[in-house]
Amino acid sequence: MLDGLKLKLGIHPINWVGEDVREHGEATTYEQILDEIQKLGLTGTEMGRKFPKDRTVLKETLASRGIQLVSQWKSVLFSDPAYHESELKAYREHVAFLHEMGSPVISTAEVGGSLHFDPRRTPHEKEVLRLDDAGWAALAEGLNAAGRIAAEYGMKLTYHHHGGTVVERPEEIDRLMELTDPSLVYLLYDTGHAYYGGADPLELLRKHADRIAYIHLKDVRFPVLEEARREGVDFVTCIRKGVFTVPGDGGIDFGPILEELAVRGYEGWAMLEGEQDPTLHPAYAYARRSLDYLASLRQNGRTGEE
Repeated sequence: MLDGLKLKLGIHPINWVGEDVREHGEATTYEQILDEIQKLGLTGTEMGRKFPKDRTVLKETLASRGIQLVSQWKSVLFSDPAYHESELKAYREHVAFLHEMGSPVISTAEVGGSLHFDPRRTPHEKEVLRLDDAGWAALAEGLNAAGRIAAEYGMKLTYHHHGGTVVERPEEIDRLMELTDPSLVYLLYDTGHAYYGGADPLELLRKHADRIAYIHLKDVRFPVLEEARREGVDFVTCIRKGVFTVPGDGGIDFGPILEELAVRGYEGWAMLEGEQDPTLHPAYAYARRSLDYLASLRQNGRTGEE
């Protein structure tokens, strides 16, 4: 479908079952998710919270549908040096699991300072605590160490800049890239989180293209985001309001983004993501339309192919 590009297209189970908003798709089974991924003709996905935890069952379930497990999110708390030892031990266990599953990359994000994801935060707090210089140094040290673990297994740590965290804004992404070893820490480029954090997704792609080893293709409903900003609501509330959707259903123009990826010869995985309430926005139907949208860009000569 996107034969003008070299990327491998998959889809994230978060389209069916929410991760940050747990009630979204709570009744959905993993069988439905994987059957619909197969029906879409896609062959890659990430680990979802409804998927089987037994590794043998998981392998058999994915293999029977011709689907590869490409990655799984791993939260880390490296900005506080006191957590490094325990976090790196947990990271090695996570990498070993993904290596066994044949995954090439590890989606990694710092939760220190986050309003929703940092276990040290209390319910009454209302803002992300941005990192100071010591926090940035500790984060970079931890990520480089985790990147070395990934490299031991022939895998790549891909850092997921993410709404509601301390690596969200364009200047924070820049600083992370400056402080970490480019041979150990790569970037998970997420179009939706880029826009949510205040970056131009195309500019972010061009600036850090050499570090990108994994991609999430996510769209943003601009009016919803503008309303959320006026109201001053937090990240999880934004998801509940429907700020994110699949490519082609929001305001981001993916034509130039695909052109840039084609020109640069990106060959890694890219996951379609919507992260919205599947009751209101059925995952399969929205994914089908998104695939048609991406195909139309290619057919209209907007993926860089002569």
